[in-house]
Amino acid sequence: MDVVVIGAGVIGLSCAWRLAQQGAEVTVVDDGGPAASDVAAGMLAPVTEAAFGEEPLLRLACHAVATYPSYVDELGGSEVVPVRHEGTLSVGLTADDRAELARLTTYRDGLGLRTEQLTRRDTREREPFLAASVGGALLAADDLSVDNRAVRAALRAQARAAGAEMLTGGPARLQVDAGRAVGVAVGVDEVRADVVVLAAGARSSVVDGVPEHALPPVVPVKGHVLRLRPQPGRHGPPALTHTVRALVHGREVYLVPRADGELVVGATVEHQGLDDTVVVAAVRGLLRDAHEVLPIVDELALAEVSTGLRPGTPDNAPVVGWSAVPGLFVATGHYRNGILLSGVTGEEVARQVAGHPPSALWQQLGPRRFTLQEAHA
Repeated sequence: MDVVVIGAGVIGLSCAWRLAQQGAEVTVVDDGGPAASDVAAGMLAPVTEAAFGEEPLLRLACHAVATYPSYVDELGGSEVVPVRHEGTLSVGLTADDRAELARLTTYRDGLGLRTEQLTRRDTREREPFLAASVGGALLAADDLSVDNRAVRAALRAQARAAGAEMLTGGPARLQVDAGRAVGVAVGVDEVRADVVVLAAGARSSVVDGVPEHALPPVVPVKGHVLRLRPQPGRHGPPALTHTVRALVHGREVYLVPRADGELVVGATVEHQGLDDTVVVAAVRGLLRDAHEVLPIVDELALAEVSTGLRPGTPDNAPVVGWSAVPGLFVATGHYRNGILLSGVTGEEVARQVAGHPPSALWQQLGPRRFTLQEAHA
């Protein structure tokens, strides 16, 4: 069949790759704009991301992290997509922060998630540059991290190698004939298709031509992210070896190390529509909180400041399944888990487009769940 994928972030590219592998003629529409996956920190952290009431998402995320090593192997191995296995340390700076962390830990323990409580001494031995105000820490050893930009680059290469074509231009407009999706238009170009996959991330709810009743309930959630690097000529041990997620006076901040010494710091959570402007106050706040957790950040160079628009949904879980418009498949709404869920999403989209029903982990994550919620409201 002919398939058009709207969106060239990690979700769209993973879908295109898997569809092309099973024999579809695939065209990926890339509007050339920034993708949230280029701004992400690359945390693969189902344990420390687990939040109250998100059990379907948690089950999917745990499956995704367990299968991630084989996914990376398919993408070319760790030489192409570097993965870190040290795990995540969760810390709280104040008594209130530690109490909130303990509450979350009790909940996660009840779900059977594996964590280990570290003493102050154990924490200091693992991460000697943490602030003196950091006492113990909670270690989630099964959490991973990955170079997010390497994932996207590898997916693009694999999709091309499998036969997917890339169409770069302006925004795509869905074409509908007699109530059915039949392709897209990009400027003066038209691409006919048996199936259109809507994987436009935070812009999925504003794609032109999609009937209002079929638009996924996706809203952009802006996040500022900083990249810090050692100053030229400065040598020494890395600032961090584990990912650190911290509560600082009730505010969340994370610090994700890379093998080359880079440190990714993020991320704000802002509801500003499609505005991706870098704002000084947000940058200052991230640097302040990062310094409280890891004072040595003052010795690093501020190499990059960027913003990304995460595709949020009402329940923070992705929307993957057939829409109300025949021929239009939705794969969006991955919020903070796009890098983690990219592999399993591509596989599931290929399965369902080939005619199979949703697999067990995805049965509660289709577009219809929001219609049912409205009907029972």
